[in-house]
Amino acid sequence: MTQTSDQAGSAAGTGQDAPGIADELLGFLAARTKSTWEHDQDLFAVGGMSSLFAMQLVVHLEKTYGVTISGADLMLDNFRTVDAMVRLVHKLGGSRAAAGATAGE
Repeated sequence: MTQTSDQAGSAAGTGQDAPGIADELLGFLAARTKSTWEHDQDLFAVGGMSSLFAMQLVVHLEKTYGVTISGADLMLDNFRTVDAMVRLVHKLGGSRAAAGATAGE
């Protein structure tokens, strides 16, 4: 994924880098689904993901990155791909480093 200057600035401001967040999310998905995923792969198009799993993604992002996801940010498109979730974390200004997130949460 190529970062725009806004995305790069957001990453610097939160102490998180997009590749680190993406890698953590890919690991989370692999552990939960026993499948390998790509950054831009539509998680819901293959029929393997449910609305319940989407809520698990919300909880994971909130706990791992210290963000609150509500209102318009709860739309499915924000959780459709790993890249979309990385953009959402940056948009919401998550404050926890990706490396710390993988340390056991």
